[in-house]
Amino acid sequence: MLAAVILSGGASRRMGSPKALLPFQGRPFLEHLLDISRHSKIGVRRVVLGAHAEHIGKEVALRPDEVVINEHWERGQLSSIQAAIRSLPAGTDGILLCLIDHPLISRALVNGLIDQFYATHAPIVVPVFEGRRGHPVIFSAAVYGELEKASPVLGARSVVWAHEPQVSEHLTIEEGCVVNLNDPAAFARIIGA
Repeated sequence: MLAAVILSGGASRRMGSPKALLPFQGRPFLEHLLDISRHSKIGVRRVVLGAHAEHIGKEVALRPDEVVINEHWERGQLSSIQAAIRSLPAGTDGILLCLIDHPLISRALVNGLIDQFYATHAPIVVPVFEGRRGHPVIFSAAVYGELEKASPVLGARSVVWAHEPQVSEHLTIEEGCVVNLNDPAAFARIIGA
């Protein structure tokens, strides 16, 4: 069983409003990511909130057991990953890590990553579009300890680099896996707002 983890703990300063609530295909980014991360191998879901936890909680229906509040969100993305891992029940095989500013992905991509994870038993599975790695990423439970001890400066990337020979790349035609929507210009350009 995998855990789907959606990181939405940051302040969204460049965007000017919580990215989790930006509209995509008629619903907020967060609802889209929750929907496409449903899979028979996903047994646990966690949404990590921080700066805008109360606002997001009022706008998106989340079960209490799905929400993790990262009190230290200002320390960056790695702190949210660590908060999610600490909240998981024993026995997960790994985490499907989704970033709130990478919403332009499909259920088909998620399904492909999960299938590849279970077929290869790789410690890390990443989508690759035209030679560029993107998101979401699957981290095996075997690397939870390394994520917990990773450098705050380098973050989860350091764990990927440490396992470079074993990283399994999932080739995709979905450019959305490498599109980061973190400011109004990017949002307007890609979404057409």
